[in-house]
Amino acid sequence: MWTVIISIITLIVGGVGGFFIGVYYLRKQLEKMQNDPEMLKKMAKQMGYNMNNTQLQKAQNMMKNQQQRPGGKRR
Repeated sequence: MWTVIISIITLIVGGVGGFFIGVYYLRKQLEKMQNDPEMLKKMAKQMGYNMNNTQLQKAQNMMKNQQQRPGGKRR
């Protein structure tokens, strides 16, 4: 009985912890991308987009504006 309860609690705690670690990692990667245009260009190329310098600047500005909004949430 206790084995089942402990297993379920461990699964829930691990899932929640993994989620928050993933969110933290993703935010750090986005911050790096914001400051490194080559990283942003590489990611776009992996998704099948070729970005010129103007598009790259617009994407970086968009990311900076998104981060500067209060709470960092979308409209």
